[in-house]
Amino acid sequence: MGSNFDVIIVGGGIFGATSALEIHRRGYNVAVVDPGPVPNPLASSTDISKVVRIEYGTDEIYARLAEYAREGWLKWNEVFNETLYHEVGVIMLTRSPMAPGEYEYENYRSLLRRGYSAERLDSRTIARNFPAFNANIYIDGYYHGEAGYVESRRVLVFLFQEAERKGISILSGQRVNEIRISKGRIKGVATVEGQFFSTDQVILAAGAWTPYLLPELQSYMHVVGMPVFHLKVFDPKLYEPPLFPVFSADVTHSGWYGFPIHPQEGVIKIANHGVGVPLNPQTDERVVTDRETGRLRDFLEESLPSLANAPIVYTRRCLYCDTLDENFWIARHPEVAGITVATGGSGHAFKFGPLIGEWVADAWQGKPNPALEKFKWRNLAPDAIGTEASRYREQF
Repeated sequence: MGSNFDVIIVGGGIFGATSALEIHRRGYNVAVVDPGPVPNPLASSTDISKVVRIEYGTDEIYARLAEYAREGWLKWNEVFNETLYHEVGVIMLTRSPMAPGEYEYENYRSLLRRGYSAERLDSRTIARNFPAFNANIYIDGYYHGEAGYVESRRVLVFLFQEAERKGISILSGQRVNEIRISKGRIKGVATVEGQFFSTDQVILAAGAWTPYLLPELQSYMHVVGMPVFHLKVFDPKLYEPPLFPVFSADVTHSGWYGFPIHPQEGVIKIANHGVGVPLNPQTDERVVTDRETGRLRDFLEESLPSLANAPIVYTRRCLYCDTLDENFWIARHPEVAGITVATGGSGHAFKFGPLIGEWVADAWQGKPNPALEKFKWRNLAPDAIGTEASRYREQF
């Protein structure tokens, strides 16, 4: 099948949706190819919520970009005339006194240095201001008000509604299984459904599927799945802001983080940001194990005792396309003309949603952008170390 598109974007998550809108804004005819439905419930970008924070430990580059992204989320609330970003604040709690070199301490110091107001917490203030948390366990940390969460699935709904209004083609129901290359140039993409879309420009934004569609990337990125839980509560007042903002619970030593009760779904989401389990998104089941559920129950009993027996109404595996260094991968292919890769979310990309489209469009057009130096095509050693500061590094 021939196409009249200047560029085909493979993947309808946050990378693909924002790229389509930005490239269309620059005057190009764009199509998005996705298995559908859009938003795709299997995509990493879906689920009900994602954290927005401007803290990145000692990484000042990500911290500055996160500041710009937060401004973008506030602007999108105005553009869509809808509160998709909820600025409810964040608490980052620790079991021992915050100390130099630790994630929470470096966050706190960075916030103050950049002129933000961050409130230091102790057991007494935790017990008074955030009573759901066990203040005998958590003795230190801080609260910062310029943070919160976005309703991630609804964000994608609004983005694709905007794309359709602008005439961007959404080719849903087509699962790309082959990137066809000849003589060092892209020729098109083929789908399981038997379609072939001829094109000389492809942006590969397929998240966890990307290294399987472009096998040369498997040396630099891999796919893992994290457990996610939705809990039902019967007395929601204790779990609403300001008593219950977005939280991380000694996250670099536990992986646990979570959200206040969701305004649409009426559940609390709690997840683990850690090592995860290797998964093939094409063939493996995405099942949360009994062991992981038991670990959640242990965490709740100790940290949030009023939730210890809360019913689990839904579980999922959030797939991370992890680059070895945990930086995004937004770059032209160095050897195949016409391919630009936009992936490697590594569990922390969605918060940059308002910026991603510009990054990808600039990479595709070859325009200079300081952020792209961090996200460039790079040769990573097999023992490269991940640098995303909030990640729990032990086996869960």
